[in-house]
Amino acid sequence: MARKRNTSPDITNANPVAGTYEGDYSLIELQPDFYTTDGWLISVNGVPSSHIVLGEPRALVFEYMRWIATGTRAFTDEFLDTDKLRITHLGGGACTMARYFADIYPQSRNTVVELDGELARLAREWFDIPRAPRVKIRVDDARVVAEAFTPASRDIIIRDAFAGAVTPENLTTVEFFEHCHRGLAPGGLYVSNCGDHSDLRGAKSELAGMMEVFDHVAVIADPPMLKGRRYGNIILFGSDRELFDAHSPQTAAITRELLSGGVPAHYKDEEWVRRFASGAHPRRDEMVTE
Repeated sequence: MARKRNTSPDITNANPVAGTYEGDYSLIELQPDFYTTDGWLISVNGVPSSHIVLGEPRALVFEYMRWIATGTRAFTDEFLDTDKLRITHLGGGACTMARYFADIYPQSRNTVVELDGELARLAREWFDIPRAPRVKIRVDDARVVAEAFTPASRDIIIRDAFAGAVTPENLTTVEFFEHCHRGLAPGGLYVSNCGDHSDLRGAKSELAGMMEVFDHVAVIADPPMLKGRRYGNIILFGSDRELFDAHSPQTAAITRELLSGGVPAHYKDEEWVRRFASGAHPRRDEMVTE
């Protein structure tokens, strides 16, 4: 396949070709997005996984990715050194979020952990993903990598890993959160994309586990999801640094940005989260079924 030269010295990509590809663990389908110029949808085993707009790393079509971006940027810009930012993405897909943060924070170092080596290879070949060290792709199991984290070696951890439409259970336990907590520098941020059903038991269980490990928690989701009306995404945040409360000016800015999206969402602070997850039982490793 002929390679397409990009003017950026640290990016090389070939022309994407629509079709179905055999991955190491899954079927990968690449489809053009006819509603977005140069947009491409990547599905894994029939489930939409990533979306890329060539030449537009800040274009996030999936709403939940916008919510991750909004909450993470607000925290980063307020508390972290953006010239020395270390971000680990547990679950990478086509590296949409790593590509986004590498563009927003050009000095950041993004490490993507992706289980499917063929998906990682194709993403590198097809899309304008910055080269290492701006975006490094590591083919490995997210839980194994988390267990080996060097203490205080990263500033942000973003978990967005799915097997089909479900997050592997071993990435939702108290022990997993403890590994992530150890890997974060003091005052760092843990972010996860929790896909859940209308009973919201998964999100509440994860939050209960996070509250055993992190001093402070918050969430972002759209109102129908928070009211238990459908399956969807809830973005969970955890940190030992105090997160924005309902009355902070940062919360007002976050709210304005969330409400301006195609699917308006709400930021909920720690007080709300503790009521929401009250009575939930955290999942532990011994409860995980193989």
